[in-house]
Amino acid sequence: MKQILLLLFFSISVFSQKTVEAFDSKKLGESREITIGLPASYEKNPNKRYPILILLDGDYLFDPFYGALSYGAYWDDLPETIIVGINQNKKDERVNDSNYDETDAIPSGKGAQFFEFIGGELLPYLEKKYRVAPFRIIAGHDTTAGYLNFFLYKDSPLFNAYISLSPELAPEMENRIPEKLSKLKQPIFYYQSTSDGDVKKLQEPIKKLDENIKLANNPLLNYKFDYFKGASHYSLVLYSIPSALYQFFDSYKPISSTEYTDKIAILPSGHVDYLTTKYDLIAKNLGLKIPIRINDFKAIEAAILKNKDYQELDKLAAIAKKNYPKSMLSDYELGLMYEKTGDAKKAAKMYQNATQLEEIGNLTKDMMFQKLDDMKSLTPKK
Repeated sequence: MKQILLLLFFSISVFSQKTVEAFDSKKLGESREITIGLPASYEKNPNKRYPILILLDGDYLFDPFYGALSYGAYWDDLPETIIVGINQNKKDERVNDSNYDETDAIPSGKGAQFFEFIGGELLPYLEKKYRVAPFRIIAGHDTTAGYLNFFLYKDSPLFNAYISLSPELAPEMENRIPEKLSKLKQPIFYYQSTSDGDVKKLQEPIKKLDENIKLANNPLLNYKFDYFKGASHYSLVLYSIPSALYQFFDSYKPISSTEYTDKIAILPSGHVDYLTTKYDLIAKNLGLKIPIRINDFKAIEAAILKNKDYQELDKLAAIAKKNYPKSMLSDYELGLMYEKTGDAKKAAKMYQNATQLEEIGNLTKDMMFQKLDDMKSLTPKK
C-alpha cells in the first residue's frame, strides 16, 4: 500500500508545474513573491480552461491546498485548478496587508493597497497569462481569512467562492457579511471553520457569523460551517481544506454508486435529462464546460435498461454524438435501442457502423463484431 501511495504522489509531482516569481506591484509600491501551480494537463490541453484559487498566506497554505487538489483531480473528484499563493510571511506582511480602518471597518492604508493589488493587478495579470475559467476562489487563515471577506462587500463580488479558516473578523463583520449574502444576485460559495481548540477570542464572533448566515436564507448561497473537535488553530486547516473543496465542487463529481441508487435508478423516465442537467449545472455554477464522462453515460444507460425505457437511448445517442463524434458510443447506443425494441436488422446496421469508429471506454471493435453476429443470428434469412 505504501508503494502505491508513493507512486501516486510521485506521479502527481512529476507532471505538475510549480514556479515562484516576483510580481512588481505599482499598487503596493514593491515586489511581492507569488507561487503558481499549474495543473498536470495544462500543456497537453491547450483549449482547456481552469478555475483559479488565490491563496493568502501562500507561504504555508500552498502545499496543503496543492496536495488536496492534486489528489482529488487524480480521481476526477475535483477539477484541476490553477493555484496562486501570495507569500506574506517573510516580513510579516500579512498584518499590514490586512489593515482596516477601525471606525469604518473597511480596508485602509496598506490594506486598501493590497485590496487593489489583488483585484486590479494580480487577477488581470493571471487571467491574461493563463487559461482561467470564470470561477475564482480565495482562501486565507485567521488574519487573512477575516480580510478576504472584504471582497464580499462589493455589489458584484470579485470571487465566486470563499474559504475562511478560523477568521479574525473585523468589527461588525458578523452582521455585515450575512446582510451582503442575503442580497446576493449571483451564486456564491462560502465556507468557514473553527474548532474547540481554536483561539478563544476568535470563536464567539465566528459562531455568531455562522448563526447570522444561516438566517440569510438566500438560494444563491451555498454555505458550509465546520466546527472540529480535537483540532487546534493550526490543525483545523488540514481538516477544512478537503471539506471546503468538496463542498464547492460537489456538482463536479462523477456519478457515484450512491447517486445512481438514490437519485437515478429510481426515476421511471427522464434519465437523459438528469444527465444533461448535471453537466449544465457544472457549466453554470463552476464555469467549466467538460465532456460528459464515459462512466456517466454508462450509468444513465444502466438506469434506462433497468427501467426498460428504451426510447431514451435515442436521446443518449444524440448526446454521445455531440460529445464524442469520432467514437462508436453513439452508434452503440442506437444499436442497443433497436436490439431492445426487437429490431435486429437496424441494430445490426448500427453495430456494423460502430466497428468503423474509434473505441471508447469498455466499448471495443471485438465487442461490436460480437453484437453484430448476435443480431445477424436473429435476423430472418431471405
